[in-house]
Formats: sequence, structure tokens, C-alpha cells
Amino acid sequence: MRRVLVVDDEENIRVVLRTLLKKNDYQVETAESAEEALGQLESFDPDFVLADVRMNGMTGLELCAELQARSSLATVILMSAYGSVDLAIEAMKAGAYDYISKPFKQDEVLLALTKAEERESLRRENRALKRAIRKEQTFHGILGKSGAIQKVFATIDKVADYKTTVLIQGESGTGKELIARALHDGSSRKDKPFIPLNCGAIPETLLESELFGHKKGAFTDAHADKKGLFKEADRGTLFLDEIGELPLSLQVKLLRVLQEGRVRPVGATRDEEVDVRVIAATVRDLRHEVQESRFREDLYYRLNVLQINVPPLRDRRDDIPLLVEHFIERNNERLGQQIRDLDSQARKVLLSYPWPGNVRELENTIERAVVLAEGDVLTVGDLPERMREPADPVAASLSTGELSIKKTARFMEETLIRRALEKTGGNRTAASKILEISHRALLYKIKDYGIQ
Repeated sequence: MRRVLVVDDEENIRVVLRTLLKKNDYQVETAESAEEALGQLESFDPDFVLADVRMNGMTGLELCAELQARSSLATVILMSAYGSVDLAIEAMKAGAYDYISKPFKQDEVLLALTKAEERESLRRENRALKRAIRKEQTFHGILGKSGAIQKVFATIDKVADYKTTVLIQGESGTGKELIARALHDGSSRKDKPFIPLNCGAIPETLLESELFGHKKGAFTDAHADKKGLFKEADRGTLFLDEIGELPLSLQVKLLRVLQEGRVRPVGATRDEEVDVRVIAATVRDLRHEVQESRFREDLYYRLNVLQINVPPLRDRRDDIPLLVEHFIERNNERLGQQIRDLDSQARKVLLSYPWPGNVRELENTIERAVVLAEGDVLTVGDLPERMREPADPVAASLSTGELSIKKTARFMEETLIRRALEKTGGNRTAASKILEISHRALLYKIKDYGIQ
């Protein structure tokens, strides 16, 4: 049964509405004040609230605002004998779905509730459809429909079930661990352990013991035998994040494990066999690290049998709306908010921002915006100030740690084209003149960068 909470300080109105609604198969509770209604929320959990605007104590408008603040899912319909256009507008601003003038006809009340039910049904269907679409665009928990990320998905599909080592390269925040988990989940090892380790987060003195284990008495604090992560990940996957931070002394031992499939715990005299698929990741250019003698060349080639380059978010802008929708929905559930969407200006800012922190920065930005939002739509004012200011393309590129002239030039070129198109309202001929390139060259570059 559909649940309706009637809130009115006039007893005869409560009686009339209770009788009418029960006749039409609604489950009804009544309250003579907004304060009493709020006390019934948890026990009754109404689908709809029919409330008078003018009541002693808290008004119907204040009740509506309070229900929104409490993240109640109830649809509110306000009633008043002092109807006016201004009051109706104020009711809508407070979050009410509909407004009924007193004295009302019974059919008016029933029609308002029917319309509210139909709207809620459409909203549920819309949410279900969005979830279904998103599921189609999800690959082992990774969201993305852009060509750049689809290439990564295709590579994962091809190599997931091989034991061959994989080197994942990409900027900080691009989701390298998610890629590693997708490789594990897509393999025959998926029911075995997936063990991640950040090589830069553990002191060098403890790292060998952490990886290979130790025997009791091997050093001062070795009070008992300890399995290393290689043994923990036996028949599964070991993910070595920030592999570029691994000390040279341990690089030799890791190379031996990869070649022979055997580990020797600290303090042990015999090797132990392990069956582990190793996936490594780094933000560093390991080839450059090899040239600078900071990373062993033989280990580099042993790790780099298969390489996956994770694209930065600025190279997969088609995925931003999808990710934003996902992060809004997730934060709504986690924080008890009811954010529906973001306005066109906020969307424009998010699509044009260079995202030096990649997906992680986008996730944190949406969480912040959901917390700070005044209404149920995110606006530019809910975004960090740095995003509202015109970005310096050179500074934005350098902030990612990118030193490649080729990549930085591409990023600057794309940024300038977007700005020119924005300035000319999308007029490509005018934009080509501002950019001082031919119209044909501009069309080619727009297609190349995937600019909508």
C-alpha cells in the first residue's frame, strides 16, 4: 500500500483526507503539526506528505525544507487556503512537488497523488535504465566508453589469462590498481589472492622481509616465522605499485624470483617455490631510470613483457560525464544527499579542466561539491576555486609532472582550440582565424582531439 502522511492543524481536514485516501487504497497516518510529523518519519516512512502551509509552530514550507535536509525520499504536496502564484513558487523552491489550493475537490487531491506516483515511477525507471547503461560501460569495475580506455580494456581481455608479467604505466590518479585488479579478475587466478604493495610506502629495511618473508631469529624483531607477500599471493597475483621506488639491492632478488619462481625468506637456507603472477605499475619513465642507472635494465625488460599505458583523464574527456554521474550517485548513498545533476556551467567547467590529478581528483571534487551543495543541482560555486579560474595550459601540464615536449605541445594545442571555439561560440571559421591556422587544419585537429 502507498503510504501518505497528512499534516494539518485542522482536525476536520485530517478526517476528510484520511477517509478519502483510505477509500482509494492508501495507508494513512495524520499529524496535527509539522513537529509531530517529523517524529513519525522513522516509524511510518511515508511515500507522500500532504501538508498545510500555515500551521502553528513550524510551517509547511519549513517542514518541506527539513524533510530535504533529512534526505527524506517522501514526495511533498502542500495545501493552503491563501493560494497565490508567489506562494506556489515559494513551495516549489522549498522542494514541494505540487501545490493544492483550499478548499479542494477530492479529485484534485487524488490527481495530485497520481501524478506524483507517475513521476516517482518514471524516476525509478530512469535510475534503473542509467544503471543498466552504466553496467554495459563498466569493465571489471572500471567505467569508460571513450576510445582511449576501450583500447586498454581490449588489451586486458587479450592478456589477462597469461602468467606473463605486465607493466602498467600512467600518471598518478589514473587508476593503475584498478587495471591490475581487472587483469587478475579476468584470469583463471581470480579466486586466488590479489595482493597489492606500494613499494614506496615501506622502509627499505623492512621491504625484503615484507616481500620474501623471514625466519624466526633472522633479525632482532623476528620473533616468529613470517610469510612474505610472494607466499601470500601463491597461485594468485602480486601487484607491485610504484616499482620505480624499489631499491637496487632488492631489484636483483626480485629478478631472480621472476626468472626462477622461487623465493628465499630472510634468514633461510633453502628456497621455496611460488606460483605468482606479478603486475607492476609506475608513474616514472623506467627507460629513463635505466639510463640514469637507478633501475636495472634486465629487470626492466623482465617486467616490461607486456605494457599497458593508462590514459590520463584529459585524453578521455568523453568519460567525464559518466564518471561524474557515478560519483554523484555513490556520494548520495554514502552521505545521505539527493543531488540530481549538475548545471550546464558546472558541466562545462568539468569538461574543460585539465585534471592534473586525473580520476582521483575528479572523485574528490565531486565529493566536495556534494557536501557543499545548497540545492539538489551542483553549480560552479560548489567547485574548487582553482577550477573556476582560467587555466594556464603550460602550468597545468607541468603540474602533472609531464616533461615530454611532444605531449605538452598536444595538450596546449587542444586547450587553445577549445578556448577559441568557446570564444567564437563554436564558429570554426572564426576560431581558425584566431588560432592562425587554416579551416581545414582546424577541422582535422578537432577530430583528432575528439572535441565536441
